[in-house]
Formats: sequence, structure tokens, C-alpha cells
Amino acid sequence: MPTAQKAETVAEIKERLSGSAGVIMADYRGLTVKEMQALRSALRAIGAEIRVYKNSLTEIALRELGLPDMGSYLEGPTAFVFSGGDPVAPAKALMDFAKEHKALEIKGGFVENALVDGAAVRAIAALPSREELIAMLMGTMLNPVRGFMAMANAPAGALARVLRAVADQRAAA
Repeated sequence: MPTAQKAETVAEIKERLSGSAGVIMADYRGLTVKEMQALRSALRAIGAEIRVYKNSLTEIALRELGLPDMGSYLEGPTAFVFSGGDPVAPAKALMDFAKEHKALEIKGGFVENALVDGAAVRAIAALPSREELIAMLMGTMLNPVRGFMAMANAPAGALARVLRAVADQRAAA
């Protein structure tokens, strides 16, 4: 028989899972409390949150939401990183932290309700952020306009250079 506290925890997990664009699971064994606090701060700075739940309660929440079974990812202590928006930023932050702290192991996660493994999370971390993609797109869209403006200004620039050369010749003579 589930206790009221466990039912509340399952409800909280369900709410976080359904309200997140991405969820990344990591094994945090071997990290000190100070390192976990640093990871929490780094994730909080980008709008993500890290929580630790019991694996059995997480399995119940997943089953109730109709999400795929993640039994292989829910072995051992598991930290869940929830991101409300762009799932790339938390993946990058976790990978950067994992480079410095070898104890942190990325297990896998969900991105837009699709199950991904640790290698896919690493691939997501290698992607440019949303802002970088928008900047690349805007640069690509502006290139033809820049080319057209350069071509439109070329005759006027050539005329100005010819007039300047004529003026310099007359001044020298």
C-alpha cells in the first residue's frame, strides 16, 4: 500500500516529466556534496533543474504517463536533469561538468518524449544552441542582401574613384 508521501512524490515526478522538453539521467556516484552543489548552480543558471528520485517511484510515474520503460537507465543512483526549454543547454552543461568530473556518467534520457541513450545525449550536447542556430540562419539569410547591396553600390563606387583620379590629375597638372 503506497503512503501519501510516495503518492505525492510520484505526482511530482509525473508533473516534472510532462512539463519538461528534455530529461537527462545521470549516475552521480562519486561526486562530493560540493561538486553536486556546483552542478546544481550551473544547471540553475541555464534554466534547468537536477533532482534525485527513487528509481521505483520514477518507474511508477513513467508507467502512469505511458512513457517507454527505462529499466536499464534506472539502475543505481540516478539524478534527473529537467529542462523546460532548449534541451541542448543542459546537455552541454552536463557534458562540460562530466569532462572535469569523471565520476558523473550520462545514462540517457528523454527529448520531446523520445528515449535517447548516453551517446545521443553527447550528440545533442555537440549541437549549437538555439540562439547560435538563429544567428547562423540570419547570417545565411542576409548574405544575398549583402551581395546585392555590394553590386548595387559598385557602379557608384567606380564612378567616384574615376572622378577622384581625374581630380588628382588636374590638381597635379
